[in-house]
Amino acid sequence: MPRIKAVLAYDGTAFAGYQVQPNARTVQGEIEAALKKMHKETAIRIYASGRTDAGVHAAGQVIHFDTTLNIKEQNWLKAFQALLPDDIVVHHIEYVQDDFHARFHAKKKEYRYRLFTKPFPDVFRRNYTLHVPYTLDINAMKEAMAFIVGTHDFTSFCASKTNVEEKTRTIFEADILEEDGELIFRFVGNGFLYNMVRILVGTLLEIGKKERSPLDMAEILEAKSREKAGATAPAHGLVLWSVHY
Repeated sequence: MPRIKAVLAYDGTAFAGYQVQPNARTVQGEIEAALKKMHKETAIRIYASGRTDAGVHAAGQVIHFDTTLNIKEQNWLKAFQALLPDDIVVHHIEYVQDDFHARFHAKKKEYRYRLFTKPFPDVFRRNYTLHVPYTLDINAMKEAMAFIVGTHDFTSFCASKTNVEEKTRTIFEADILEEDGELIFRFVGNGFLYNMVRILVGTLLEIGKKERSPLDMAEILEAKSREKAGATAPAHGLVLWSVHY
């Protein structure tokens, strides 16, 4: 059967996460329901580059699925637009080789975490940025981020409730962007552990508030203990920005 690769964006605010679960609204559930309608009530399973938690957004999530239909890419996009809710948009479709896998073939992922740094919150950004009304030492945070670039054991930055045993990951880029009253933490890596980006951000915020030294980041990595890192930043500031193959 033909295999489809799709790139989608979603607002995670009203979802219990990406992965389908009983009695909850999920991104996977909505997409599979739409595909079931397209395939005359035949269930179609989708596979994603990775899961996102409740409240986490995506600008470039990638999925794949197999289909018995043979229609043009543009018609796929129109069908998804007609059947999906407003908080999910499929913006790219292409036919791929039948051995392509959205998760296992991913080479890099980019996550971004957004802070709104003005004194008062912005009602229109409240679901997409973490409001931080105090002054942060950006240079100190950038100095700390340099320690995480490269290949490391990120046990200290992984939520304790995970079954993943191998916690070594490679971070290719880590930096901070500034635009329109926002600070954007940007991370590009070959993979990320459960809550890894949010724990990194929580730790960086403590460094930015001068509660920790930038040098602490190296010690936290070396400790391989979740207790040594900072708090987990809230989900709503996080976006799966892109996936590269």
